[in-house]
Amino acid sequence: MFRDANAVPKASNIDHVGIIMDGNGRWANDQGLPRGHGHVQGAKAVKKIIAAAPDLGIKVLTIFAFSTENWSRPKYEIDILMRLFQSEIIKQFEELVEEQVRVRFIGSRDGLPKRLVDTIEQLESKTKSNPGLVLQIALNYGGRQDIVDAVRKIAGGVKSGALEPNGITENHISESISTAGFRDPDLIIRTSGEIRISNFLLWQAAYSEFAFTEKHWPDFTPKDLANILEEVSTRKRRFGGTKPL
Repeated sequence: MFRDANAVPKASNIDHVGIIMDGNGRWANDQGLPRGHGHVQGAKAVKKIIAAAPDLGIKVLTIFAFSTENWSRPKYEIDILMRLFQSEIIKQFEELVEEQVRVRFIGSRDGLPKRLVDTIEQLESKTKSNPGLVLQIALNYGGRQDIVDAVRKIAGGVKSGALEPNGITENHISESISTAGFRDPDLIIRTSGEIRISNFLLWQAAYSEFAFTEKHWPDFTPKDLANILEEVSTRKRRFGGTKPL
């Protein structure tokens, strides 16, 4: 079964969690292993978190798999990552379908290997009607580009006369961005000790809570996720007002 028997069920008021999965390379360095080994272990951690998410009350999970800035990495590492994305999608394909996970990929498909794009589209098509966890995978994704793409769509409406410039609202951007139709993340987690957002869900994170952990991503477990959810659920979220919601 895809579900993780070691997950820690816990009530949560956090519906949408975004994760910046950082530290695969550092984990490998600490183990005296090539960076590619870190990415393989990181993929195993992803599977455990996906499996645990529904039991932890998560309805939408958005994971940052590959950023637009990651193209600056050495070619051999990029090649490893692309092959790993391809193999992991194929490996988990039927399990994701069986567990009723709906998979969406956000980000540009330009520059990705055609075989990978074909596999992505097959998985999206196969799971689009699934009623379970929504898994959004940010692949070749950048938050700024996401906003630019949304603005271009809106500009097209203005050009066609369907929309007046003075009539543009925040909702127009929210409805044109890659995550349209899904609530903004309640919580964004980053592993491996870095304390920044790194161009991830910039528009959507306006009122997200943040949590940072020193653990490298391959060492991050469902128990760590449960502990973070428990802590964040006690925070008072006011969304600019005076009373917590």
